[in-house]
Amino acid sequence: METIGFIGLGNMGAGMADNIQKAGYPLIVLDVRAEAMRPFVERGARQAASPADVARRSDVIFTSLPGPRDVEAVATTRDGILAGIRSGGMYLDLSTCGPSLIRRLAPLFRQKGASALDAPVSGGKTGAASGKLAVMVGGDRADYDRVKPVLDAFADNVFYAGDTGAGSVCKLAHNMVNHIMRQALAEGFTLGVKAGVAPEVLWECMRRGAVGHMLLLHEGLPSTVFKGRFEPPSMFLSAGRKDIALATELGHEYDVPLPMANIAEEIASRALARGWGDKDLGIVFCLQEEAAGVQVRAPGIDVQRAARVVATNPGAG
Repeated sequence: METIGFIGLGNMGAGMADNIQKAGYPLIVLDVRAEAMRPFVERGARQAASPADVARRSDVIFTSLPGPRDVEAVATTRDGILAGIRSGGMYLDLSTCGPSLIRRLAPLFRQKGASALDAPVSGGKTGAASGKLAVMVGGDRADYDRVKPVLDAFADNVFYAGDTGAGSVCKLAHNMVNHIMRQALAEGFTLGVKAGVAPEVLWECMRRGAVGHMLLLHEGLPSTVFKGRFEPPSMFLSAGRKDIALATELGHEYDVPLPMANIAEEIASRALARGWGDKDLGIVFCLQEEAAGVQVRAPGIDVQRAARVVATNPGAG
């Protein structure tokens, strides 16, 4: 069984590393916080001294880090992954970055007889802990086939996206749509509530109709907006703002107009300027509530019951 190195045991990384360890893989861990590594070491993982040390002792190395600058630093600095990786080693970045980064890194790893793949994930902190994640992998198909059993240890929806960078493109497009639909929901719900319809009725209406069947209704709405509760975050607003900015940058690079994404980025930036960076991304909903002069609250909604209603009463839209 291959030894797995995992760097970055934060909001997402801790859950993924935990599931890898539960699957029985020998684990090498590294995080800037000693307390983040402690539970893994107590369960038998080994602690590394640097990213290069992780790479020297591992067959497959994962990083789950805040953004592109962190990934590049961990991969390429003097004590980085590239300095320690062995011939035949494999590096996968699970973070959300633009495709240009992994496309710059992959040739450097090939020069050492190793490989580098982009493998961004979607599913949030809850999905990372439960193993309910999507992983979009870009790189050589043979490398993907080799590492897929490890990915299956912490994700239930793993798929091959294409050549190097394709996983990152998929993730940015996915998150861009997520941001746009979040704003669409905010506008729809504030309109409905201000016009006299209860939030829980609107929620069931959308779930039963075409919106729900296009899978565009956020499952987190009842647990965040409806309760006015944005902590603890499933995804930090600061991280979400970073992701939408990466998507609009990609649009500029490929000369693709993204007017809706630009609006979503501007709204996320306004929320960030409020000092809400450490809150759940859903807090952007509050800006629409303020503008509309109404709050969307339904703290007693039964999410499970509504889900059963949708399952037994499919909508035609």
